[in-house]
Order: sequence, then C-alpha cells, then structure tokens
Amino acid sequence: MLRRLTPILLTLLVVVLGVTALAARPDGNAPRRTADFVVLVGVVGLRWEDVNAQTTPTLWRMAQEGSIGSLSTRSARRPTCPVDGWLTLGAGSYAAWNGSRPPGVCPPADVTVEQPDRIGANLPQQESVVAYNQDRLPWGAVPGSLAESVRCSVAIGPGAAVAAARPFGRVDRYAAQLPADPADLLGSCVLSIVDLGSVTGDDPVARAAEARRADTALATVLAARPPRSLVVVAGVSDVAAPARLHVAVADGPGFEKGWLTSASTAREGYLQLIDLAPTALSALGRPMPERLFLGRPAVGVDGRPDDLPAAITATADADREAGAQRTVAGWFFTLLALAEVALFVAVLPLLRRARRHAGPHGPRPVSRRVVAAVELLLVAVALAVPAALLADAVPWWRGDHAGWWFALVTLALIGGATALVRFAPGHERTLGPLGAVAGLATLVVGADVLSGARLQLNGVVGYSALEGGRFAGLGTVGLGVFLAAGLLGAGWLAQRVRREWRPMVMVAVGGVAVVVVGSPYLGADPIGAVALTAGVAVAAAISTGGWLTMSRLVWATMAGLALTVGYAVTDARRPAEERGSLGRFLAALGDGTGGLTLHRSSTANFETLVNSPLTVLAVLGALLVWFALLQPWGGLMRLFGIYPAIRAAMAGTAVASVIGGVLGGAALDVAGAAGALAVPMAALASLRVLDHSTDRTLPGESRERGDGPDGSGGGGLPGGGAVPGAADRGPAPAEAGPGDDADGKRDGGRTAGEGEARSGGPAVPSARKPEPAERPSTEVAAG
Repeated sequence: MLRRLTPILLTLLVVVLGVTALAARPDGNAPRRTADFVVLVGVVGLRWEDVNAQTTPTLWRMAQEGSIGSLSTRSARRPTCPVDGWLTLGAGSYAAWNGSRPPGVCPPADVTVEQPDRIGANLPQQESVVAYNQDRLPWGAVPGSLAESVRCSVAIGPGAAVAAARPFGRVDRYAAQLPADPADLLGSCVLSIVDLGSVTGDDPVARAAEARRADTALATVLAARPPRSLVVVAGVSDVAAPARLHVAVADGPGFEKGWLTSASTAREGYLQLIDLAPTALSALGRPMPERLFLGRPAVGVDGRPDDLPAAITATADADREAGAQRTVAGWFFTLLALAEVALFVAVLPLLRRARRHAGPHGPRPVSRRVVAAVELLLVAVALAVPAALLADAVPWWRGDHAGWWFALVTLALIGGATALVRFAPGHERTLGPLGAVAGLATLVVGADVLSGARLQLNGVVGYSALEGGRFAGLGTVGLGVFLAAGLLGAGWLAQRVRREWRPMVMVAVGGVAVVVVGSPYLGADPIGAVALTAGVAVAAAISTGGWLTMSRLVWATMAGLALTVGYAVTDARRPAEERGSLGRFLAALGDGTGGLTLHRSSTANFETLVNSPLTVLAVLGALLVWFALLQPWGGLMRLFGIYPAIRAAMAGTAVASVIGGVLGGAALDVAGAAGALAVPMAALASLRVLDHSTDRTLPGESRERGDGPDGSGGGGLPGGGAVPGAADRGPAPAEAGPGDDADGKRDGGRTAGEGEARSGGPAVPSARKPEPAERPSTEVAAG
C-alpha cells in the first residue's frame, strides 16, 4: 500500500513546495499620490558618461538631490530609434512607429505635427500608428495611453508631441520650442512632456556640447516647475545600433536621494522606458488605463552611495559592461559549440574501442594517456559555462581588450575547476567526475542566485539590461545549467543510497531547487519552477529502475499542471499591478486577450530558435546522444542499466529543459545550456563504463570491501575464478555501492546494478546461478 501511495505523496510534496515558494512575494504595493504635477523631460541618447559637474551642472545637482538609475530603452524594435522611444513612453508598453527602416540605423523621423490652433496640435499619422501596433506587433500597445489617462497634458517639442498625442492624434497643449519662461505652460496641465533635443555621436567634444545645451534648457524647466511637482529626466532612446543604457533621474516628493527601481526590473538602480508612464500616473494618484501598462511605477529606494561621483561611475560602468557583454557573448557560445563538436568527434572512436575484449582478437585499446586527456577536456567543456559566469566577478570589461581579458579569466577558472575535479576524492570512480562537476556547477549558480544574481546581470552567460527582458533572478542559461547540475547531483546522491530511498533523495534535492528557481526573492522564474517540477517528478518516478511508463508520465504531468494551476490561481488573486507572468496570462485569458501572450511567446521561440548559438549546442548534444551514446557500442544504455538514478536524472533534465525553454519563449536555449553540461558528462561516464565492461569482481574481494548491500559484491566467476586476462590488469573494482549498485569504482560485468537493470528488481548476488567459467566475458549485457 505504501509503495502505491509513494508517487502520490511525492507529487504532492513537490507541488506544495513549489506553490509555497512561488506564492510568497515581496511587498509590491504601488506608491500613493506624491505630487500635484509631473514633468517628463526627454533627451535622446543621453548617457551617464555625459553627466558631470562641469558639463551638466543642473543635472548633476538634480542627481544629488533626487534618485538616479540606469534606463533600458527597449521598444518594439531594436535599436530603439527616437520616434519609437517617444511612442513607447506615451504607450507604457513596447511600441514602434510604422514603416520600414534599414537594420541598425535610425533614419530621420517622418512625423507631421499640425497646429490648427494656437493651443494644441494634431498628429495625422497617429491613428495608423495605433492600428499598426494593435494589428502587426505582438505587444498590443496603445500609443497615447498615458495622455488618455489624464484630463489635460502639455507637449513641448516634436518628440514630446509623439508621446503626448492621444490615440486619435490630438495633443491638448503644444509648443514647438521651449519658451523663455514656460511656467504658465507647465502649470496649465497636471502632466507635461518636454523634448530637450539629443546627444549623439561618439566624439567626446561634440557630445559634451550637446549635453551642455540640454542642461541649460533643463535649468529653464526646473526654474519654471510648478509647486509640488515631480520632474523626471530620461534618455528616451538610442540614436543607432548598438543599444546603450541611458540616464534616468527623478526629483520630487518621494524621490529623495536614492536609487530608482521598479517592479518590472526588481533590481535597484534599473528601470525601463515603459515604467515612466505608470510612474507619472502613480505619482498623480490616477488609475492605470483599462489595458494595463507593461511597465510598473518606479520608486526611490535607499542604498545609493553618499558619494555621487561613485554612484554615477557605477551606472556608467554598468553601461560599459552591458556593451561588452553583447560582443563577447556571441563568440563565447560560438567557440563553446566548436569545442563541443571537436570533442564529440574525438569521443566517437574512443567509444568504439573502449570495450576491452578478453580474447586475443579485437581492436587495440586506446592509450590510457589519450583517454585521460579526453576525459579532462570533457570536464573542462562541461565547466565552461559556470566558469564564464564566475568570470564576471572580475571587471574584465574595463580594459581596452575586454574580450581577451574575459578569455584569460575564463580559461584560468576552467583550468582551476578542472584540476579541482581531477584531484577530488573519488575521481577514479565511474560517476566521480559527474558528481564533482554537478556539485561545482550547482554551487556556482546557486551561490550567485542566493547573493542576488549579481553575476548574471550583464554577464556573458547571464542576461543583458539592454535587452530589457530580465533584470533579476535566474536567466535562461543559468536555468539550464542549474536544473541540469541539480538533477545530476540528485541522481549521483540517490545512486549512493538504497533503492527505496532514491525517490526521497530526488524529491528532497529537486524540491530545494524548485524553491531556488521559483521564489521571487531568489530565481524569480515561475515558468522555470514549473518545468523543473515536471523534471523532478519524472526523475523521482524512475529513479528506482524500470521505464517511464504511462502512469509515471501521468504523475509527472499532473505535478507540473498542479503547480502551474495552483500558482496561477494564487497569482491571479493579487492586485493587477502585483501579478506575475502566470497571473497576467490567466487574467488575459479571462478578458479574451490571452492570444497576444501566446503570439509573443511563439514569436520569441521562433526568433530564438533561428538566431541563438545555444540551439546549435542543443542539436549537437541530441545528435551525439541519439546516434552514438545510445547505440549498443555507445555505453549510455549500459550506464543507465547499472545506474538507474543517473538515467532518471538525465531524463528529468531533458523534460525540464525542453518545457522551460518552450514555455519561457527561449526555444532550445535552456536545453542547449543544460546539454553543455550534461552531454559531456554522459560521454565521459559512458567511456568509463565501456572501459571496464568485461571486468569481473572476485566474490572474496567484494566481501572484503563491503561493496554489496550485505557486504557482498556483484557477481564474479564461480569459485573466485578470475576473468581471462585479469591477471594482467589486476583485480577489477566493483560497481556495487551501499544500496545495491551505487558506490563502486568502475563497473564489473555482472554487478548488482546490472542484475537490477535486467530484472527490474533489486539484485541478490547470492541468488544468481553462477556463470560457467568458460563463458566469454564479452557477452555481458549492455544494460
């Protein structure tokens, strides 16, 4: 009875852990009304490197008194050109101007601003722009939502007119240029949007001159600001590729000296362009529009250094790191894919010749030195992604040759980690390197997440603030590595205990991993937590042996669905501005707009599948596993037969990585990151299993070592006979461990684990009929 109830109880345990972790959220209450007026000031292309006490004294004083942050100017197109930036500001969601443009270039905006009277203005193209965003783009943005949410708004300058135009094109009050005394104009409406020009180019002298002109105009605005007003200065867009991080400063009630942040980034000192519209409405105490903004209100938080130059240097340094990350990440993953291709090609002949033959005939074994060298290279390539993550603890991006510095640091870390695995206790065992690599990778990624995921932000194997998709928690690559390392580590631990305890080990380790991935205080990835729950359920179901039957697959599917539904319902009950991705999706299904979310996810999956180098890693890993490792000569089936917990861990990794990637809009990126660690370890373990596929364990020796469950090892020849040729190699180590097949060094032919794989039940060495001594040792089952 208990055995039948075990899958149900384990499933419920994983689901409860997951829902508990996902349901706990930080206090995200929207701030109350703090201002009577809001003035949004935009300067196209303004970056923190342009700000200093000499060139921009007004902005410098404003930053001293207010809150500052790095602004991600993502829009519906990349790069965000000026007209797209202004449009996104007014929509509160990712928007873009209609029409085509060359990739990576921002042509002059063809915006017509008509002034039929001396009060307001009209944008005749606005209705077509709204239709374009509604019908052709996946975000469902409504340009003009910000202006439509207040009774009256002011626009000064053509860019501001784009942001302040209502959906039908009307601008309530408009001035083409900033007046010498704009006090009356700024005080006529509760919301004012001001365009102060742009700062463009790469010439420091030219940029300084343009920044000085914008700063002088800003001084005029601040002198005329209404009482109890909030003034926000933002670099609203790029001017060409590549994208950069820009200035954001807020000065007014509730935004005293501190960092700017928002719930859309959950990272101190970062906010997005789409956050400016909800910030303005929140400060004014106005309700959000019926169609929710994608952005969230920004707030000022403590923690900024008292020394303003140090704070500005940190924000400028973040921009440099994000720019360097974009360049270095491309060639890092390309080189990693090439390295894995070369290693996989080198492993194929070793797999063919790894099985040793007892007779005088057969292929000559490969040199031990060559095999040892390939094993070290497999360990090194499996540790490449964790090492690259750890490399971001060193400020390599500050040098003149950032890519070379990153390469040197990463290679040094790979070398050190590989040496640590090589000289770790138990390295000679078949699963020794796999366990060590899984432990190191879990430690690196887990420690980073527990400490705030600082290494992943703008990291080469993390996520970029320039992309605007994620600013905190566990990224796509980190998720792939963490779930692969966590499940493999759980499998390694489970293989070292008795059969009946293995599901418990899988659930215990996997449950902790689900909490780390899904908790908003840690990984903040509910979709990843759902995927990992399904993977843990699969791994626990088959960790004791046997196949992934329909009933086991149903239990795994039910676990994932139960966690998804439980969290989604809990999330949907929160206030709209506090909901996560699943809660938003459930609400969208309720009001009939869920198709936009599905469209965005499918579009992101397709783009990622086509453009990401991690897709190559995923495909290469799958090809090696299917056409080599899973073949009779590949060794993986034998490994799975002897170590069912490892088979369970790898099956769970495959399930979790595919689900996490597809549901998260990352296609095969999660699977590629997971495969970069799991596939080399599978190849290494397969090599070791094949290398000793014809060994025999002497019963007397196994009793002396206590390898079996009762002190007896697995199998061997009757009467303590040795395998033909064993005298030349010395006694072969056993595979059996504390449970029944767990803790040996390299596998014997008829080990307890192999007997388990054949029968589906626990092996009892003393109950097996002794093999004839003359039976060829090469006839051992491949598992």
